Amino acid sequence: MIKAVIADDIQILRQGLKAILEQDDGIEVAGLAADGREAWQLCRKLKPDVVLMDMRMPQYDGSYGISRIKADFPDIRVLVLTTFDDRETVDAAVQGGADGYILKEMEDDKVIQSVKAVCAGIRVFGGSVFEGMRRQMALPGAKADLDLTPREMDIMRLVAQGMDNREIAAGLFLAEGTVRNNISRLLEKLKLKDRTQLAVFAVKNNLDV
Repeated sequence: MIKAVIADDIQILRQGLKAILEQDDGIEVAGLAADGREAWQLCRKLKPDVVLMDMRMPQYDGSYGISRIKADFPDIRVLVLTTFDDRETVDAAVQGGADGYILKEMEDDKVIQSVKAVCAGIRVFGGSVFEGMRRQMALPGAKADLDLTPREMDIMRLVAQGMDNREIAAGLFLAEGTVRNNISRLLEKLKLKDRTQLAVFAVKNNLDV
């Protein structure tokens, strides 16, 4: 059972999202918060698996909530669910440690799928958000002539498709530890910070994702 907390300053939206998530028997909404600070406090009390976080809220916004939650509870996933996809807001969420970023216009079933995906360790970014990241995110080490092995190229493509280490290992007939080590070497070689940057790097360099 996935235990979730919802943070949004509009009560009717909190209640509506709670009703959507609890259509799925595998999700329980354990708490509702009106801002980022209250979401962090609920994390201390409830130890949820995931927090759905709006970004723009009075006083303690989503950036505050993400940063506090990730600092104190790094294993709790934070999925941003907001109406804003501008660069400044997306950058603030990603830099704070958000595990995913989707928009409130997304269909109900896809919201549920996104919650399950981030809880499984897969970073989720809505289509328009990912396109914006691809266009605007300047990544260190990006270059046209990549010094990568065929295996590294395959692994990077699958990371960009949203697969986790277990799925990549199964698809390439490798041990999960081998995949994990290859991703670590890729990040070091390309001077990238995490899987999200690796995925964006693959798209920017037209690696047939």
